Amino acid sequence: MKVLMTGNEAIARGAYEYGVGVAAAYPGTPSTEILENIATYKEIPCQWSPNEKVALEVGIGAAIAGARTIVTMKHVGVNVAADPLLTVAYTGVRGGLVLVSADDPGMHSSQNEQDNRFYGPFAKIPVLEPSDSQEAKEMVGLALEMSETFDTPVILRITTRIAHSRSLVTLNEPVERTAKPYSKDAKKYVMIPAYGRARRLFIEERDQKLGAFSETCPVNRIEAGSEPNGVGILTSGIAYSYVKEAFPQAPVLRVGLTHPIPKQLITDWAQGFNHVIVVEELEPYLENQLRAMGLPVLGKPFFPPFGELSVQSVQAGVQAALASRGVAIAIPETNVPAPFTAPMRPPVLCPGCPHRGVFYVLKQLKAVVSGDIGCYTLGTMAPLDGIDTCICMGASISGALGMEKAHPEMANRIVAVIGDSTFLHSGVTGLMDIVYNGGTSTVMILDNSITAMTGHQHHPGTGQTLMGDPAPMVDYEALVRALGVKRVVEVDPLDIKQVKAVLKEEMAVREPSVIIARRPCALRVKNDRPLIVENCKGCRACIGVGCPALSMDPATRKAVVDATLCTGCGVCARVCMFDCFRPGGE
Repeated sequence: MKVLMTGNEAIARGAYEYGVGVAAAYPGTPSTEILENIATYKEIPCQWSPNEKVALEVGIGAAIAGARTIVTMKHVGVNVAADPLLTVAYTGVRGGLVLVSADDPGMHSSQNEQDNRFYGPFAKIPVLEPSDSQEAKEMVGLALEMSETFDTPVILRITTRIAHSRSLVTLNEPVERTAKPYSKDAKKYVMIPAYGRARRLFIEERDQKLGAFSETCPVNRIEAGSEPNGVGILTSGIAYSYVKEAFPQAPVLRVGLTHPIPKQLITDWAQGFNHVIVVEELEPYLENQLRAMGLPVLGKPFFPPFGELSVQSVQAGVQAALASRGVAIAIPETNVPAPFTAPMRPPVLCPGCPHRGVFYVLKQLKAVVSGDIGCYTLGTMAPLDGIDTCICMGASISGALGMEKAHPEMANRIVAVIGDSTFLHSGVTGLMDIVYNGGTSTVMILDNSITAMTGHQHHPGTGQTLMGDPAPMVDYEALVRALGVKRVVEVDPLDIKQVKAVLKEEMAVREPSVIIARRPCALRVKNDRPLIVENCKGCRACIGVGCPALSMDPATRKAVVDATLCTGCGVCARVCMFDCFRPGGE
């Protein structure tokens, strides 16, 4: 049977069909739906972990114990997991271990667009790249087989377009789901220096075996064509799909195993062409390797080194590359429309978002706000203008300490803001650092009781697991007090006066303090009583909260509430100087 599946759904199906026994992840777009779909296969124990490092360590433990394992995360999450990743490359595995890295060319939902193919040669482990959903499913099986055959973790590198685009996938029955028996092997799995040196030699031997395997690996595929100008195109991943649409008749070498690459296969194939063009997104990863092999390929000078490719950019790049060598080429007609550029819409916090009042007050107090990754990052947008920095998960708290060390005179203005899931991901150690190293910054934990930005995933503070089982909830107050914070206060983020009073008090004291702003995400709370406006004076104070449900009528210059958007949170009413708002439906 064939069904339409996204790449994420197909990877989950691959985990089911190819005998995965344990799955772990931290949610992050574009990878999130993999674990959410694996959770529908009740035979596979799966979990959200507090962060990507923990998720990979869970996977490593399961693989060493003998289970086939899959761990998923977005590209920046691999940075968090890099410590165990580079060491499990030494230890190897017993059951297969697949790490899915979901890269984000174009930065649709990320703070950078790093190219994680480089983790392959860096860690000396294989990297597989699917070109569609069917291959995404099949490569889960290939990755598990390679992992067990070559005693190595394997990276399955996808991109946003693979993760979220749909194509046909053939469904098969699952293999038997069994774990290999565990046996102790300290010299293999205990990485003290003496044992690690021996495993370092193993890595070099394994790399040579993988190089030989790549020459016959079935995912490296030559496709003959009829291009009359002696032109061959080498490509991989989603770029292959663009190439096939842009030049349906072109001879193509599609590299599915991008580390290690099949050097002899590529060399032999390239000899049949006058011009070899490398088409790949982001960095010239393949191109640089081919140039190091002595092949005079054409590549990145003619294709963008950032963002996503398109059929049109591939056609233009190939045409320009050949023109640089005096070769003209006709651009075949396609039915692919030009990329559609949607009108710009500034990202805003949702109507009723509990974070809105916090940033409104922080702006009023002229605070220097060290921000973090999550929905609340949107507090940086006008008219709230509430965040000064955003670097990576957990950096708000550590960054606040750094700001204070650099400018002690700013200490009473510095506030770190961090979400509940992000705090548990990597904020705890930063807060510990503030206490230990004599910092005095105020930290706000914006607790909306869910991992909201990636689609409402549970975490250790929500009371529920990915599998739907009840779980203990982290007590944030007890946790931060255990770290040495003496001043801890909880506020309702919709109560503007309370938030302002507490912030002013805590920013003034010269010791660490934590404010827990607790209210559920607005998308999880139903409210049937939108506000209405009466006798508006046109002062525009309510517009300053930046709520999408509020606007000014250009004819009357009075505030207007969109009842289809308003959640009745009341933040606008609390900033109104003339008491013009009241609940509707009375």
